[in-house]
Amino acid sequence: MADTLSADNVHAVFKAYDVRGLAPEQIDETLARATGRAYVRVLGVDSVVVGHDMRPTSPGLAGAFAEGATEAGADVVMIGLASTDQLYFASGFLGRAGVMFTASHNPAQYNGIKMCRADAVPVGADTGLAEIRDLVVAGVEVDAPATGSISSHDVLEAYAAHLLTLAPVSGRRLKVVVDAGNGMAGHTAPAVFGRLGEGVVEVVPMYFELDGTFPHHDANPIDAETLVDLQARVVAEGADVGLAFDGDADRCFLVDERGVAVSPSTLTALIAERELAKHPGSAVIHNLITSRAVPELVEELGGRPVRTRVGHSYIKATMAETDAVFGGEHSGHFYFRDFWRADSGMLAALHALAALAETDVPLSALLAQYERYPLSGEINSTVADQGEVIAAIEAAYAGREGVSTDRLDGLSVLHADWAFNVRGSNTEPLLRLNAEGKDQQTMTSVRDEVLSMIRGAR
Repeated sequence: MADTLSADNVHAVFKAYDVRGLAPEQIDETLARATGRAYVRVLGVDSVVVGHDMRPTSPGLAGAFAEGATEAGADVVMIGLASTDQLYFASGFLGRAGVMFTASHNPAQYNGIKMCRADAVPVGADTGLAEIRDLVVAGVEVDAPATGSISSHDVLEAYAAHLLTLAPVSGRRLKVVVDAGNGMAGHTAPAVFGRLGEGVVEVVPMYFELDGTFPHHDANPIDAETLVDLQARVVAEGADVGLAFDGDADRCFLVDERGVAVSPSTLTALIAERELAKHPGSAVIHNLITSRAVPELVEELGGRPVRTRVGHSYIKATMAETDAVFGGEHSGHFYFRDFWRADSGMLAALHALAALAETDVPLSALLAQYERYPLSGEINSTVADQGEVIAAIEAAYAGREGVSTDRLDGLSVLHADWAFNVRGSNTEPLLRLNAEGKDQQTMTSVRDEVLSMIRGAR
């Protein structure tokens, strides 16, 4: 018999790229079980690998999904506690569709479901997620000829070994402070760095205890406040670098030896150079908020920069179309062709460590060549009507000399000396501004002018 679920609730938690909401108020085991049935039915898969993070509700939700999937006839492999990139690895390594239970960087009261096909091919609203949602609402009748099986497979060591084949670290010994934020990097970092050994990397762990209540700080390193502890610890330890991961460890942010946060655009440029050295002439994806230093560098190195919208489904699709070797986002997501085009915070971290270990200079000096333009970072403002404000900004800038605009994702306004993008949030009444300029004064001037327009309209 099909489960009866609130249509309004199901529509509320099924987003463009995943399922996300309060648990268990919005996402409970009944919904998870129904989603398991619908997932198998819509995608036509006969096997699926399932992982989950450290949130208190995650094991029960993963188990209920597995029951629903087996009721629909699929075999399920449970990998247990996992980072999201570990789940993507399992999907590629085992050749199975994959499902991860996590709410990523969201606060403790949330949970969610990320889905992919075999080889970590994403499932979004346009590629099956909307159909899964509609089938959950309609009710999924069980009519499979046979019930599938549930088995377990520990892939953690295989995951760690695979990453180190893609970005081996050797050279001088590094002291690395790692802030896991009580998230899944506390599970994966010991496995990965343990394989390197203390002769290569001395790890100073912070908040490695898996705790989905996040007792120290939110596991959301794009928020500057969450980096404060790491910045102080790097300086106090005299460390070479600090690494900050989000809750499901698919994103990574760097802090240099001075305790200064590193822009994800800078790390994108560094990794792009390393990947292009291995695969000359390849395409490199950058979303439209990434600093223009990235496409400039890619062109200088003989690669092909490809600009795309923000969001993993767009980047992964464009990577497949262009056979891009690498892609980077301002949010700290880094995508690798050799990792099934999936994003991996840990692999990005290993690239940074490998590049640093090969030199005898501090991280700030290594990265200086990639930091060409001052950046504002992402600034959020609450507005009543996103479209009206964006239209007013476009009208104000469109006629100016040397200015071009486009609507690839929100509004991008481009000039030889500066650029900015204003995008609306899909889930909140927010406008997000990212600006850059040829120097600090230019960036500050543009940033403040646009902010005054946004906030004056509230």
